[in-house]
Amino acid sequence: MEFVSGYRDEFLDFAALLFGWFRKFVAERGAAGASLEGHWRQLEAQIRRLPQDPALWVLHVLPNRNVGISLGQGAEPGPGPGLGAARLLGDEPPLHLRDLSPYISFISLEDGEEGEEEAEDEEEENGEKKGAGTEKVEPEEGGEPAPTIKEPPLEANPPGEAEEAEQEAGGGEDGCREDRVEDDTGPEKRKGQRSEAAPLHLSCLLLVTDEHGTILGIDLLMDGAQGTVTRGSGTENLASRAYALLCHSMACPMGSGDPRKPRQLTVGDAQLHRELENRVPRLGVKLAKTPMRTWGPRPGFTFASLRARTCHVCHRHSFEVKLTPCPQCSAVLYCGEACLRADWRRCPDDVSHRFWCPRLAAFMERAGELASLPFTYTAEVTSETFNKEAFLASRGLTRGYWTQLSMLIPGPGTPGHPRGNMPSLSLLLSGDPYQLLQGDGPALMPPVPPDPPRGIFGSWQDYYTWRGLSLDSPMAVLLTYPLTVYYVITHLVPLSFPELNIQNKQSLKIHVVEAGKEFDLVMVFWELLVLLPHVALELQFVGDGLPPESDQQHFTLQRDGPEVSVRPGSGVSARLNSGTKEKGGRRDLQIKVSARPYHLLQGPKPDLVIGFNSGFGLKDTWLSSLPRLQSLRVPAFFTESSEYGCVMDDQTMAVATGGGTSPPQPNPFRSPFRLRAADNCMPWYCNAFIFHLVYKPPQGSGARQAPGPAPPAPTPAAPPAPTRRRRGEKKPARGARRRR
Repeated sequence: MEFVSGYRDEFLDFAALLFGWFRKFVAERGAAGASLEGHWRQLEAQIRRLPQDPALWVLHVLPNRNVGISLGQGAEPGPGPGLGAARLLGDEPPLHLRDLSPYISFISLEDGEEGEEEAEDEEEENGEKKGAGTEKVEPEEGGEPAPTIKEPPLEANPPGEAEEAEQEAGGGEDGCREDRVEDDTGPEKRKGQRSEAAPLHLSCLLLVTDEHGTILGIDLLMDGAQGTVTRGSGTENLASRAYALLCHSMACPMGSGDPRKPRQLTVGDAQLHRELENRVPRLGVKLAKTPMRTWGPRPGFTFASLRARTCHVCHRHSFEVKLTPCPQCSAVLYCGEACLRADWRRCPDDVSHRFWCPRLAAFMERAGELASLPFTYTAEVTSETFNKEAFLASRGLTRGYWTQLSMLIPGPGTPGHPRGNMPSLSLLLSGDPYQLLQGDGPALMPPVPPDPPRGIFGSWQDYYTWRGLSLDSPMAVLLTYPLTVYYVITHLVPLSFPELNIQNKQSLKIHVVEAGKEFDLVMVFWELLVLLPHVALELQFVGDGLPPESDQQHFTLQRDGPEVSVRPGSGVSARLNSGTKEKGGRRDLQIKVSARPYHLLQGPKPDLVIGFNSGFGLKDTWLSSLPRLQSLRVPAFFTESSEYGCVMDDQTMAVATGGGTSPPQPNPFRSPFRLRAADNCMPWYCNAFIFHLVYKPPQGSGARQAPGPAPPAPTPAAPPAPTRRRRGEKKPARGARRRR
């Protein structure tokens, strides 16, 4: 897929931003060469003329004594040792932090052992986060920034005022996260990655932020790395590095805004503060009288999650070049005519921008419709400049499941998956299934209404009214998952598969395929029993991204009154419990976990299959899982975060099975939070669109199956299918006879 917005871990985009800026900084610092003195005089004069930022700037000095970085060769060849620049920024960037594990390992420098084979995933992912960028010190390719391209556009003049990508640093959240990594990782150990070189030591991290947390510049001081110095090399060298970092941060700030200088600067190290006392005033900047002894967040402090945009072709950031959208579709960002022309003429034609431009223009026209939501905060959260971390922090949404949505505050254990014996359940207090949905303030979820719903809800406003929620409540962000399942059961299945009579079933077995984030938020699905009180539900989460230690685990949530009880069990006891599910007064929700690809799952056929933000084209296992669904021929509904994803899913379904997908429709229970995209301006929302699989007709049935029941009789005059297709149709045909 060309665009991975909504599928890629936010931190990877942020890491690419950090080390894209760092690479540019290193290149320009090295380019000064012999004319160093003249270069700084010219730069100082330029900075003195910059406008003043009223915010306080902070130079953080973050030491690291315990963790070393080992660069592995990885499974694929790359430019130089370890992780090349293309791994984060290239045509096939990683989608998840775990994708970096073959390239980066972290070892303890305390005892010199590379030993312990097993490490907690929280240590592993923290290591990957840090290593994702640290390794970038090695490659030198693409180090020099390109000038802004001002050539005439391809087929139309670009807008005179390019949509200057706001250069929003994905948040200073990582300044804080880097700080935590330095302090908390301790004797962090990872599985060895076959690195022949001695481990690198990131001895110190220099970080420039403003008082609001926006990261403005970064420098990495590594022992043994070329051209790096540490405090052991002399404070003068450290001061020179810090001064160069301050100058570059003012002339080319990584975060949002134009070049500027701070009104006042404070330094987080007493010795470095003394070294800079005679230098900083040259820039027209006031240095605080004393060094910063302690630095803590203000009551309204938050790291901004806004990220600098990138060119879709060359991946350069907006602090390097001026970005403009395509003059025809306004959907894709380019740095100039050269990249626009290269994308326009790509081969084969169906991956070129020439082919996609009219479609993307149509997708852009849906932006207003997708942003039409009834909440009081709709204008803020659907804006292209939406600051997610600021929104969550201002409302006290800094614990429980809310931490899964933010880069500012990691959840317990940092990685997204519950571990071992489902620690998310251990956080259930006083039998309250909504404990993990709460913020720091008053209860967000009102008591369950005494009477079941009298009708079927088709919008957020109807549901909020019945549930007693204020339209100012952000609960829709988490409840999008159970409400989407509810919408499929009550609206879409009866319309597309009326012969199943699903609304009259007393129990439903639902498979949630390629589960990830949904399993991290498992307790939100309790709301299904509130909406469907007379249906016993079994949700089986399936996917090879689930924690292996949770494989084959299951538990049952039961509700006889105002409280919920959690009862773990084994695979056998769950079936023994099924007899109680059909008693009208008891509501049960069974949760099962299968940590494997869907095509390897064994067991009874489900009533319904659901997948969230699936991205068929991003994972090879779908080429096996989709034929498995074709053979089962069960109703299978999927959501996507954009219409572009729906088109790609239809193409993948055609390649994998010969079938297709139904026309996508907007999901009324989509998340209200707009997802930021680095290289495009399309509207992306979690669970934005929904469609179902259209299976290839059984052998001899004639045309491609349409939504609804299959034709009752085959068409004898249908042309024979190719031999390859006949082989693929044998199993579905036998399955159809068995069902009759």
